[in-house]
Amino acid sequence: MGKVGEKFKIFQLLNLQSLPHLPTHPSTLLPMPHPTKSPNSDPGLLGEALVARWLQRQGWQVLERRWHCRWGELDLVIGQLDSESADLVAIAFVEVKTRRGNNWDEDGKLAITAQKQAKLWKTAQLFLMEHPTCEQLPCRFDVALVNCEKLAGAVDLANVDGEMTAIAAGYRLTLSDYIIDAFTQI
Repeated sequence: MGKVGEKFKIFQLLNLQSLPHLPTHPSTLLPMPHPTKSPNSDPGLLGEALVARWLQRQGWQVLERRWHCRWGELDLVIGQLDSESADLVAIAFVEVKTRRGNNWDEDGKLAITAQKQAKLWKTAQLFLMEHPTCEQLPCRFDVALVNCEKLAGAVDLANVDGEMTAIAAGYRLTLSDYIIDAFTQI
């Protein structure tokens, strides 16, 4: 499967509809599917949107959200573009885990089991087979951990930066950890 596994301020209200649905280059590479759940009530979708925005601010291009196949789903597929040619030079498959406080699985870390990793590998292999232009690019698997807190009453905006923390649909979402190259082939 290509080179998968190779090492490699102002407060804003999070709005899923404002995120781009197509990469800017190449323009026809990977169309974006529409979410199947209401973005206004699903903390998982809100967490994915927060991570997508953060990655875009880090210079990555969101190529796919919630890409499905028979093996499973890839939460985010992101691409790194060459600054001069705007060609795609690397791919990352991002698994986003959105959890409320006091959870059983260390904010989602324990949910990335060997079985889950194998499933993500198979899903990524099918993605690359369906997108041959990406097949030879360096690839990696990242994991984003998002803390989700249901808000009640007055909202304290002191710790909301619009980048790693946002408020949407009655939740405060915070990107608590982003693990680059979280696992390699098992």
